[in-house]
Amino acid sequence: MVVKRRRLIGFLALAFLTLIVILRLIYGGKPKEVRAEAPIPVTITSVITKNVPVYLNALGTVVPYRTVTVQPMITGPLAKVFFHEGQFVHKDQLLAEIDPAPYQAALAQAQAKLAQDQASLANARLQARQYASLVKQNYTSKQQAANAAATELEGQAQVEQDEATIETDRINLGYTKVRAPIAGRTGILQINAGNIVNPNLPNGIVTINTMQPISVQFSLPQQDLPQLQGAQVSGPVPLVVTAEGDPGSAKILDHGTLSVLDNTVNSATGTLTAKGEFPNPDLELWPGAYVNIRVLVQTLDRALTVPPVAIQQGPAGSFVYLIKPATSGAKFPTAIVRPVTLGYESESVAVITKGLVPGDKVITEGGARLRDGSKVKIVPPTTAPAPAT
Repeated sequence: MVVKRRRLIGFLALAFLTLIVILRLIYGGKPKEVRAEAPIPVTITSVITKNVPVYLNALGTVVPYRTVTVQPMITGPLAKVFFHEGQFVHKDQLLAEIDPAPYQAALAQAQAKLAQDQASLANARLQARQYASLVKQNYTSKQQAANAAATELEGQAQVEQDEATIETDRINLGYTKVRAPIAGRTGILQINAGNIVNPNLPNGIVTINTMQPISVQFSLPQQDLPQLQGAQVSGPVPLVVTAEGDPGSAKILDHGTLSVLDNTVNSATGTLTAKGEFPNPDLELWPGAYVNIRVLVQTLDRALTVPPVAIQQGPAGSFVYLIKPATSGAKFPTAIVRPVTLGYESESVAVITKGLVPGDKVITEGGARLRDGSKVKIVPPTTAPAPAT
């Protein structure tokens, strides 16, 4: 009896465990529904074909097209100044006057000396002719005739010396009027009227700078020399000068052309000095200022381009996230990794030489969260597009 009861209990226990296993297989063993991954919001742009200018960037210094320190050529009191500091002056415009009285007196004295010596010469010439006539008639000695001829020559030389002195005095008198040797803008007056001036003034009277046109001097690595020479073959090399800062977004101050490449590479720095000329119509370029220079050395025709923000860097090199349209039955498109080869990159454009075709859609924002095959949701851009090159 006891054995039967134990068998019954064991059978019931086994039946209970079997029931539990069956229930778990039916209800507890059913796989849970997997939630679909939320798409990542991104912005996109199209791969487009356009002509891309290739620039070399450098930091430059504005220098005057011409600069002259106005120095007095003679010594004397500075009597008058006829210009204002910072004034534009024309070539040969009267700037200042040195007291002319001593030089007028010297000229008058030289002219009087000339008149005196001309009279002496006339007398010596008459005597020389008389002695030459008398010596033919044996009325005087040849020595006296020779002395008379020598006196005439001395008189002639003295007259020529007087004429040279007069010319010098006239030049010095002209130097009393100080004129502008070039057209340009005057700087700060270095010496005031009333002071004694001389040709050895340390800073002269004033400095004149030609500012229209104006020059910008800059340096480029010697490796850029072949590109510069190649650009010169095609004609004048265009330059763009912008305010100091980001060359791609700074304000454009003026457009000009490359005027000269230095004939020597600086062996200490490995750089080549160049100079550009700019019309500077609005006087935005000022001598001594630092500016950015962009040298146009080439234009890439019909290049494939994307914004630089679309370019990603990975262990294998550069790549972009390419948009793969949603397949049949899928709600969202997919981002796939596409390796690319860069040909040229600036602040506003990246040129692709391999990996993309015109019309491809690439991701410009939201790429930090992506991986190959991620689902994406295309949204409007949140930032303004990069400025045009």
